[in-house]
Amino acid sequence: MDRELEIALLEELKGLKENGHFFLDEAVQSSPVNRYSSSGRFDAEMKSVFRSVPVIAAHSSELPEKGSFLTRRISGLPMLLTRDREGKVNAFLNVCRHRGARLVDETDGCKHAFSCPYHAWTWNSSGELRGVPHEKPGFPGLDRAAHALKRLPVTERFGLVWLVADADARPDFDAHLDPIAKDFAWLEMADLGIAASDTIVHAANWKLLVEGGIEAYHFKVAHKETIGPHFLDNLSSYEMLGPHMRSILPRISVTELETGSDSGWSIRDHANVLYTVFPTNQFLLMQDHVAWIQLHPLAAGETEIRMTTLAPRSQITDDMADHWRRNHKITSVTLAEDFAINEAVQTGLESGANSDLTFGRYEGALHRFNEVVEAQLR
Repeated sequence: MDRELEIALLEELKGLKENGHFFLDEAVQSSPVNRYSSSGRFDAEMKSVFRSVPVIAAHSSELPEKGSFLTRRISGLPMLLTRDREGKVNAFLNVCRHRGARLVDETDGCKHAFSCPYHAWTWNSSGELRGVPHEKPGFPGLDRAAHALKRLPVTERFGLVWLVADADARPDFDAHLDPIAKDFAWLEMADLGIAASDTIVHAANWKLLVEGGIEAYHFKVAHKETIGPHFLDNLSSYEMLGPHMRSILPRISVTELETGSDSGWSIRDHANVLYTVFPTNQFLLMQDHVAWIQLHPLAAGETEIRMTTLAPRSQITDDMADHWRRNHKITSVTLAEDFAINEAVQTGLESGANSDLTFGRYEGALHRFNEVVEAQLR
């Protein structure tokens, strides 16, 4: 984000507040309930969204050196991420190519060889089959290349590891990432590291969880005891960046900025900036850190949520540990308020009380987000 845009975004919201206006879309919209509750719909999303679109698998700092590895379940599939001897990041299905056992049980570590716990077939960190016990008598003429680990398309950009959960896909990573390239270069994500992280499962559809973060209509009600007092009532803006979204959530202090005196204006001092990276990642910029919310859909009404506090690596030190824990807790408590409501919404959806949800003109971001999902399903 360049300086000119930073100032323009703040001036827009300051002007709306001073004139008693809101950031409004043209029309009220609706969203069918079955988008959030249908198992058939969820299966279609798994195929056409989560296994077709580049998703974020990890922060680069989670694979800090040659030999580093991680295991994750992403888009419903078991994944093995490695940084090989050349420093390149690889993504594989975490499945033995002999008899289909899970190859690696550890969640993370550092090694260049992975031996299956079933029969000890062994692969290196580049996915090449390197060892087969009793190979000559038992598997004469074995084509080792054909038994390499099943590789997934992967790239490393902006300090993040992106993959597509389909070994046969030929994704255009540039087309997906170029719309956010300038903003994410400004974030300097590669210079950040993980200061705190936790994972929890909530009984709510993944889209409800995304929608809960991209409007400020609920702030003064749902968050009246936490962050509500620090933000303007029902005022936020958004802009689509390709399939992604940048939302600006202004704090009360934006009203104190002097018109025409922008030399000291900083958007991170006077607003939270939220990047919704399609489909299931959100990055919430605060003054000295970034809250990263990763959604891993498990079923139509169930989502695993990983909440991570990213901070400058130089400041992830013992004497700063309490500071990052406090900030992580504040974010977790605030998001828990949203998630509890989302779970109640999910229950309400399944009651049959509504056939559609209603998005007011304040909530246009929700409609635009769902348009991107629908386009991906066509």
